[in-house]
Amino acid sequence: MKHHFDAFVDDLRSSHGSNLVSVILYGSAAAGDFVPRRSDYNILVALNSIGPDDLRKAHACVREWAKLGNPIPVYFTVSELKNGADVFPIEYDQMRQARRVLFGPDLLGEIEISEKFLRLQAEYELRSKLLQLRRQYIPASSSVEKLTALMADSLSSFAALFRAVLRVYGIEPPVTKREVVAMTAQTIGIDGTPFEKILNIRKDNLAYELDEGSANGLFGEYLIEIEKVIDAVDRSKKD
Repeated sequence: MKHHFDAFVDDLRSSHGSNLVSVILYGSAAAGDFVPRRSDYNILVALNSIGPDDLRKAHACVREWAKLGNPIPVYFTVSELKNGADVFPIEYDQMRQARRVLFGPDLLGEIEISEKFLRLQAEYELRSKLLQLRRQYIPASSSVEKLTALMADSLSSFAALFRAVLRVYGIEPPVTKREVVAMTAQTIGIDGTPFEKILNIRKDNLAYELDEGSANGLFGEYLIEIEKVIDAVDRSKKD
């Protein structure tokens, strides 16, 4: 993808000129944890100022980037990046944890994250995703394919939140999802086996090895361990 990144950065520089400050790749691709057909190439674009004209200027190069199957970049002003860490501590921490600067200064490296705000958002996001997971399970429970896809996709989201959980416990999270999940289970003292099985499904497409009973059984084990993670985060604010 290097030539795609270089071409995209060149297009951004042509579109935004001196208003362009930084372009940063973040997420699984920057962490070396990229899964074809599941992971995305996530790009942060920082400008000095952003108005309708600046976004219109981005249309042509972003359109070509999206044609390659990539998500539209997220646009920040430099000021927003510096002042938004109290509102988006998890998102900032995730971007900062796994990043590769494609152009300009490393703005994410300059951001400080409050542990208090991180814990509050971590518990909120975990509880919200648990409620969503329960709802999604209802239609997915009758199909092995749908259920394994639900587990694989949802664990990717939970693993991102587990990075914040580790920081709540004062631990610097590792880079890859598998390492993050394993360390979270070890730190909290829960059974990481369901997570490991689901990660293997995501990586090697092992859904065909599960029948309806074992798939639903795995989901039940998965749900229990997710609930334990949330309980641990909740207890941490009372310690």
